[in-house]
Amino acid sequence: MKKFFKILFYTIFTALIVLQLVPKPKKNIAEIPGNNDISLVHNVPATVQKVLKTSCYDCHSNNTVYPWYSYVQPVAMWLGNHIAEGKDELNFSEFGSYSIRRKYKKLEEINEMVKEDEMPLSSYIIIHRDAKLGENEKVLLANWVNSLRDSIKANYPADSIARKIN
Repeated sequence: MKKFFKILFYTIFTALIVLQLVPKPKKNIAEIPGNNDISLVHNVPATVQKVLKTSCYDCHSNNTVYPWYSYVQPVAMWLGNHIAEGKDELNFSEFGSYSIRRKYKKLEEINEMVKEDEMPLSSYIIIHRDAKLGENEKVLLANWVNSLRDSIKANYPADSIARKIN
């Protein structure tokens, strides 16, 4: 039995070493915000921007702050995939390019997911404790989201926005 565990240990150790040779995913780092960044196309108060950067941007923008363990496989692959999925779902760096309907839908989802404690993900909060949203931050985000939805709606004729939203 002791021999089995020794072989198992060396096999796993060797696999982890070989796995480090697998190319790491391209880093999600933008030098400057693009023209479609939510903060450039909509009013984002500094308090809201701080919450978004702390709790959302690592997975939902074009600029991720990578921890030390992101350079180790298989964690690098997992993080790369996780970030790609997050950006596909909602990308604050590309928010200005979204259709009116998609903006409304994403803002509605932000409210719902924050209210239900689905975002930020619990797996993210374990390591990034400062990303956990308190009640004040949840209210701040909800008020901002509702205000942003109202301002978007105010900039379009009622009949055209109704068609685009519904």
